[in-house]
Amino acid sequence: MPTEVRTPPKTGAAREFFRAGGTLSQWHPAYEFREGQVAMAEAVESALADKRHLIVEAGTGTGKTLAYLVPALLSGKRIVVSTGTKNLQEQLFFKDVPFLQKHFSRPLRVCYMKGRNNYACRQKIYDAANQAVLSGLEELADFEIIRAWEPTTEFGDRAELKTLPEHSTAWAKVDARADMCTGQKCPNFERCFLTAMHQRALESDIIIVNHHLFFADLAIKDENYEGGILPEYHAVVFDEAHEIEDVAAQYFGVSVSNYRFQELRRDLASVSRLKKFGTPELDRILDRLDDLTVQFFARFGEGEGRKPFLAREAFVEQNEEIYSDVLAVLDLIGSHLKLLHNPPEEIVPLFRRTQDLGKTLRFVMESQDEEYVYWIEKRGRGCFLQATPIDVSRIIAARLFEQLETAVLTSATLAVAGGFEYAQKRLGLNNPRSLVVPGHFDYNRQALLYIPQHLPDPRTPAFPKAAADEVVRILRHSRGRAFVLFTSYQQMQLVYNSVSLEIDYPTLLQGTGPRTAMLEEFRATPHCVLFATSAFWQGVDVPGEQLSCVIIDKLPFAVPNDPVVSARIENIRKSGGNPFYEYQIPQAAIALKQGFGRLIRSRSDRGVLVLLDHRITKQRYGQVFFDSLPDYRFTTRIGDVEKFFDV
Repeated sequence: MPTEVRTPPKTGAAREFFRAGGTLSQWHPAYEFREGQVAMAEAVESALADKRHLIVEAGTGTGKTLAYLVPALLSGKRIVVSTGTKNLQEQLFFKDVPFLQKHFSRPLRVCYMKGRNNYACRQKIYDAANQAVLSGLEELADFEIIRAWEPTTEFGDRAELKTLPEHSTAWAKVDARADMCTGQKCPNFERCFLTAMHQRALESDIIIVNHHLFFADLAIKDENYEGGILPEYHAVVFDEAHEIEDVAAQYFGVSVSNYRFQELRRDLASVSRLKKFGTPELDRILDRLDDLTVQFFARFGEGEGRKPFLAREAFVEQNEEIYSDVLAVLDLIGSHLKLLHNPPEEIVPLFRRTQDLGKTLRFVMESQDEEYVYWIEKRGRGCFLQATPIDVSRIIAARLFEQLETAVLTSATLAVAGGFEYAQKRLGLNNPRSLVVPGHFDYNRQALLYIPQHLPDPRTPAFPKAAADEVVRILRHSRGRAFVLFTSYQQMQLVYNSVSLEIDYPTLLQGTGPRTAMLEEFRATPHCVLFATSAFWQGVDVPGEQLSCVIIDKLPFAVPNDPVVSARIENIRKSGGNPFYEYQIPQAAIALKQGFGRLIRSRSDRGVLVLLDHRITKQRYGQVFFDSLPDYRFTTRIGDVEKFFDV
């Protein structure tokens, strides 16, 4: 059903809103006019009016959130805003939209949507209260928190439960994921939090989602752009658009794991008890599924990490009996469910899951599609078999850019050496309008980039010890107050073990606690030093003196033997391209900008950026990195670092 389109605003409404003496400055006497914010808002307004795609790099401090929200709200169209994280999603909905609502005469019709597992299922909560599905005192205690909250919540959003532990196993048993959902046949469909969420979306002009939900929706829609999670929309704005390629690859690929088998077995057993259709025969089949799952996934070896699944045909040949038995028991479960007399409604999603599990396993093990890379990941007790499209550009172009009036892609880190060729090619974005908005800060005055020249090559065994010594020297000048960021866990651990013994400042090590808790502790602890990897390279905001130094161990090139990275490199090479210059360098330049972007978050921030990798000054490709970074003051002398901190 087509969405209502209101009368579009007059051209120039965005400039009137943001200009000096304009609408926003009248609301806020302390409002600071930013030409870059006006330029971006006008570009978004024009793209929406002209039905064109737009790509914008907006440096830190531009005010890009309002620069796309205001034109979106004024456009008269239904627009999806997709963010990189749930935190940014919530900031938009709970902070930025209420701020704008105070000054709009009409009600702003805005909602936010998250993935199903973020919401409670009322029916599961009621069932859990009456059935033995919970185990252990912790689960029972967590469930009481959930049960007391359920009658009081409007949205049913997990984020509201501040006292519920982050990894509560009780929540996993009562969330609203689709695995057990009976849809309109559920007794609580009308009161369902998801039903309410979809209704709010149908009534909204702006729908705020995250990239994972957006591409999950896009992946299940057919070529006629029907079905899916989101209602029909005219345009989409991607904030933190540099993350799109990897998220899209995840959702346009397939994955099967031992966890999916275990969860299917658990849910079948639970529903059979709850709905009283269990039989000794079904129990035997489920026990057989358990045994086969353990045996089958044990064949993929031990050890953590990701590796290519190269010899799939040989693997199937050598393990034909166990592989065939796994598929056979899935077929047997499906047949058993089909033959049930007067089956409960829960059987439909269970049957669908059983069929899908067999289909996915066959694809990963047997598909000959050369446009996918097939790989294995071992993580904790999990074994994940994956098939990922090597190049998502054609898929995104066909499923999104060619179907949609307007897509706006924005981030503080999208351009490489001032241009968007890399992002456009990787995402299949053909001939968009483009705009680079410089950062709003005086980087030459506020930041110093230090690249020591005396350290060994970071690829040599001598590097960790020399790097640790240099980090100690820098931290003594900065008096702690630093992020020390690494491109690998192993390097992080080596340097941390040495540095933490040599400095008198409190230290935190990634992995010893939840990310949010570590950030809070860093903010609250004077002179603290945080050692971390990729999880802290982006989406982290610590303004002020508490973070006065960011140290990065080496240029953040993607690991070349990672199966997906390796397949992308080989794909470019086969096409006659140069993967180092077309993919590896641009990807690393964007990652470096992200890491350095943690430091200067306001006009009053000052700090030193350190890169312990002198290849940026000695290799020809280093100029690409310098051309991609803001105009920092640059030095190779530790004395300049000392003077900077002594000011």
